[in-house]
Amino acid sequence: HTDQDSSTGKTKAKTIGRLLDDKLTLEGCFDIVLRTDLVDGHYLSSLAIISLIAELEEEYDITIPAVEIVPDNFNSAERMMKMIERLQEEY
Repeated sequence: HTDQDSSTGKTKAKTIGRLLDDKLTLEGCFDIVLRTDLVDGHYLSSLAIISLIAELEEEYDITIPAVEIVPDNFNSAERMMKMIERLQEEY
């Protein structure tokens, strides 16, 4: 469920979309795009974010410190991937 960028070796956002599928609080069908405002649009609840954090940590072998658990880092799949890449570079 992950894609490696051959030039950088970094993991792509393919997995984030799969993890979000079970977390969204939506009525009806909805296609996630990379820039959908998940937190601001009230598509992700605080409990869903906590669950998502655990799954992201396991999937990407990272630890998300408390200072990173802010709405801006979870507001879209694109922002989550940027946070993950930053954390992967730090460790």
